Amino acid sequence: MLLIGITLVAFVVTHLVPGDPVAANLGQGALNDPAAVAAFRHQYGLDQPLPIQYLRYLGDLLHGNLGISEQSHRAVLSDLNEYVPATVELALFAIVTSLVIGVGLGILAAAFRDRWPDHFIRVVSLGGVSMPVFWIALVAFYLLFFRLGWLPGGGRLDPTQVAPTHLTGLYTVDALVHGQWALLWSALRHLVLPGLVLAVYTVGMLTRFTRASMLEIMGNDYVRAARLKGLPERTVILRHVLRPALISVITVAGLAFANLLSGTVLVENIFAWPGVGQYAYHSAVNLDLPAIMGVSLFIALVYIVLNLVVDLLYGVIDPRIRLS
Repeated sequence: MLLIGITLVAFVVTHLVPGDPVAANLGQGALNDPAAVAAFRHQYGLDQPLPIQYLRYLGDLLHGNLGISEQSHRAVLSDLNEYVPATVELALFAIVTSLVIGVGLGILAAAFRDRWPDHFIRVVSLGGVSMPVFWIALVAFYLLFFRLGWLPGGGRLDPTQVAPTHLTGLYTVDALVHGQWALLWSALRHLVLPGLVLAVYTVGMLTRFTRASMLEIMGNDYVRAARLKGLPERTVILRHVLRPALISVITVAGLAFANLLSGTVLVENIFAWPGVGQYAYHSAVNLDLPAIMGVSLFIALVYIVLNLVVDLLYGVIDPRIRLS
């Protein structure tokens, strides 16, 4: 029922957007030909009333048909199968990097509360959540690619290289599985720049949440008791403080990962990354209604699944939350 409600909202909002998909997809010459306009409307069902269009879309959806894209003239599901793995690969790199750095800095800041490491980390995290992502992307592109040439500037592979044998669509995984080491190295180098740009904001957010959660836990009586027993400070922090503090951290990380998977439009366009964000952008510009609906359903499914995963992880971290 939730997905059906999402399809209804997405369908209504999509069709309320000002603009004519016929004018956006046909050239000026074709627009002056009534027969071409009528054929386009009939091909994509735009000549039918909106309730009929919606019911027809639901019927196709039940059979796994998301419609035909007006810009690529392919099945929307085929387009998503092509673009989703690129976004998944980028999002996984960004969220793993963010968790390692963000949680690590948050632990360090909490352990050295109100001392110079804490002040320095808080300034860095504040900068990470304050700077616009597109500005960070442009600065990183200019410095690391254009000026210094340390990292590639765009795409998933070097122009002279061919994509690895398809298995998952994730170039790093496919190249690793098939032993294509040169492709693996190239795919990793292309991941670093956009992945780090995406990770900057998430690192700052996770650092602040980890620090705040750990400081709240440190005030509990059982933490004081652990210290009075003579346990090493490292053991107190990692075993008695960090684990309960991870509840809020995982919640934020899950939402951040869903946000990354739902399409990072600006970063993908700046770095020419062929992912869902770039596909969604071109779909919106061209008023490609089936593609917009497909992307909306994908985003909704991502949030539903990740919220479920986060709820299940609560029970793994804290046995008190587990349901009998």
